[in-house]
Amino acid sequence: MKEQQVINIPNLLTILRIVLIPLFIILLLYERHQASLVVFVIAAVTDFFDGLIARKSGQTTELGSFLDPLADKFLLVSSFVLFAFHKLVPLWLTVTIISRDVIVVTGWVVLYFVTHSTKVEPSVIGKLSNALQLILLAYILLGLNIQHLPSPDLLIYITAFFTILSGIHYIYRGIRQ
Repeated sequence: MKEQQVINIPNLLTILRIVLIPLFIILLLYERHQASLVVFVIAAVTDFFDGLIARKSGQTTELGSFLDPLADKFLLVSSFVLFAFHKLVPLWLTVTIISRDVIVVTGWVVLYFVTHSTKVEPSVIGKLSNALQLILLAYILLGLNIQHLPSPDLLIYITAFFTILSGIHYIYRGIRQ
């Protein structure tokens, strides 16, 4: 069996994203909106590139497959909770996003106990849902820096729709397994 190098560029990008989360939260809490937008965009970009680099260069690792979705959840959940607290996103959207994540993780745990496998592939709909969540958060942060941006209402409803759809899709895939 080929030995995997644990410390590689994709895993370093994922770790960078995890390290940026508290910095992002602190900047947002202290209303440093421009800096928080920059840090958030860097974190979101690392989310895109870590997986891409890992797949293209054959540097996928067990650590990366565990840390990457964990980093995504930490960034998204902490952001949506903070945004909801500051009334930047509707509370119902935050509850929807967190509920979907709890359902998916619970399903993953149940599948693990039933099948003894931790192999759960993200779906295209799930990736789209996460991308829309990141885009929505970045747009709202941009709106804190630039006046007179159009309302994010349509993006909020599109994000909610794909979040719910991806949750249903994950449930369906889990039941099939």
